[in-house]
Amino acid sequence: MPLLRSYLAGRWHSAPDEGQPLYDAATGEEVARISATGADRAAALAYGRDVGGPALRELTFHQRAQLLKVLASHLMEQREELYALSHRTGATLADSKIDIDGGIGTLFGYSSKARKELPNDTVYVEGAVEPLGRQGTFVGQHIAVPLHGVAVQINAFNFPMWGPLEKFAPAFIAGVPSLIKPASQTAYLTERMVELIVDSKILPEGSIQLLTGSAGDLLDHLTAQDLVSFTGSASTAQKLRAHPVVIRNSVRFNAEADSLNCSILGPDAKPGTTEFDLFVKQLAYEMTAKAGQKCTAIRRAIVPARLLDDVAEATRERLGKVVVGNPANPDVRMGALASLEQREEVRRSLKALQDAGSAVFGDPLHVDVVDADAERGAFLSPVLLRVDDVDRAEPHEVEAFGPVSTLLPYDSTEQAVSLAARGLGSLVGSIVSADTGFVREVVLGAAPWHGRLLVLDATDAKESTGHGSPLPMLIHGGPGRAGGGEEMGGVRGILHHLQRTAVQASPTVLGAVTNRYVAGGERRSDGTHPFRKSLAELKVGDYVTAGPRVVTKEDIDHFSDFAGDKFYAHTDEEAAKANPIFGGIVAHGYLVISLAAGLFVEPSPGPVLANYGLENLRFLTPVYPDDALTVTLTAKQISPRVDTDYGVVTWDAEVTNQNGESVAKYDVLTLVAKESA
Repeated sequence: MPLLRSYLAGRWHSAPDEGQPLYDAATGEEVARISATGADRAAALAYGRDVGGPALRELTFHQRAQLLKVLASHLMEQREELYALSHRTGATLADSKIDIDGGIGTLFGYSSKARKELPNDTVYVEGAVEPLGRQGTFVGQHIAVPLHGVAVQINAFNFPMWGPLEKFAPAFIAGVPSLIKPASQTAYLTERMVELIVDSKILPEGSIQLLTGSAGDLLDHLTAQDLVSFTGSASTAQKLRAHPVVIRNSVRFNAEADSLNCSILGPDAKPGTTEFDLFVKQLAYEMTAKAGQKCTAIRRAIVPARLLDDVAEATRERLGKVVVGNPANPDVRMGALASLEQREEVRRSLKALQDAGSAVFGDPLHVDVVDADAERGAFLSPVLLRVDDVDRAEPHEVEAFGPVSTLLPYDSTEQAVSLAARGLGSLVGSIVSADTGFVREVVLGAAPWHGRLLVLDATDAKESTGHGSPLPMLIHGGPGRAGGGEEMGGVRGILHHLQRTAVQASPTVLGAVTNRYVAGGERRSDGTHPFRKSLAELKVGDYVTAGPRVVTKEDIDHFSDFAGDKFYAHTDEEAAKANPIFGGIVAHGYLVISLAAGLFVEPSPGPVLANYGLENLRFLTPVYPDDALTVTLTAKQISPRVDTDYGVVTWDAEVTNQNGESVAKYDVLTLVAKESA
């Protein structure tokens, strides 16, 4: 049998012993062996810090994002091989796509998100510049830079690809190398994924490492710059979080743990409604996808008491159509659990749940299977229970991590919210209802106990990704029992790997640190209009001042007629005088910025390709007839795009009147060629 390897400190490591056997979940055949004997965990962490970290920090957010996109495309080409290997974990093709395509999709998602929302720079600037003195010579701002450590990522067995990739993606974008520790049962799929990544040579060396087998003394070697991200049981999370080194060094620790997720059916969703059918379909799917081995699966189905029998019958009918068996067989809808040990664990949990209620569907000790041996493989029938006494503790405390769910009745909205909260913290809950009043009350009542809430109805059903599908742009995590942590969440997930620091300095120095012009800082003009400069020539701080331009009453009248904006403050002298803000006729704000553009634009063809928009526009002082406007345009931020021959330049625009008062402030965005034609 092949012995799984670890990839540590730039080389593949094979343990000197025979290791422990790993078995095919469906056939019981030995697939591989696993051992971490001889793995130098301290050296691996040091390698990540000394080799991977510096290499990643040399790249900008956009450059790292582009590499992630290339990697995702590479893994897409290997999916068929990965699907075949995934079958050995007990996963059907549909299950494998959740894991494999979902993980690759997360790479694509983070790549896109980073290029849209992060600067093409090595430093992230957060929030506005804060004035710290009266004269404007002392200012402050928050920046965020990569931690100089390693992101240690400990994953669960149920998603051997998506689990590691959803942790790896934000860490990589942030510029922090990863050390992946997969769960042993399905580590052979993770090992192959990492092998494909390493062999591709797409990523800088040291960006990713793999430890198969025991974590051993891994946490003993953590520093204050390292991070730990864990997915698994709440009890294990508690032990890791309490590790003396984690506590002593204040190591950032993120956990995604047990979760008794619920789905609530609204009282309006009677049989025959779209919402009723959606609820039943979603419940049956969440019970059987990945054989119920999803941390987001519906464990508690909370339904109006008067609809309990209807829901039970409809779900029983749907579950009766589920074909269980060999996951490689295209006719099979539900495969096996990850291991025989996992099946026994589910059966033990089921005994406790059965003490509280009765079975609506399924027998935990018997299941008919297709193209497989029911005893050699870790097969289990879907089991739907019904608990009429909702005060029983078991359905709110015991999670059977398999194809198991429990029906619970409620009599009022308040009781439904209360039952949802009995889970003491969940990754996700869903509300299936078209009654917006009911939905609002449940969402606001349940939100403190949930990391994510899906509201499903006839309007969003076709586009909805479903109750159990975490997305890279939204957080995956939850409070309390669910671990108290957050993964993904778009830029939020990236910022978790960065250190936020407040920088206090002069505008010029702060601008040098952030690579952005700060109002009051040094500017420069060499006589060439900045719009004549390509990205290769333009510098932050290059500026042009143009004007004055006198605004006449005729200008205001013409703009009113031409634009159709006849708001009284621009057209009715008496009404304008009565206005407590203006006290007379004033120019349109959009006329002001239009005149400003006429002043600063250089009209000839050149490196500036297009106006990309305006941001942060504020009108500060009214403009009256005969006021004279001057505009100063300063290159504020230069962001080349890694995949095109142009980039985005953000310009600081300030319009002043003849008294030097600021009339308008805003950012102008232009698309500018990287090189002059």
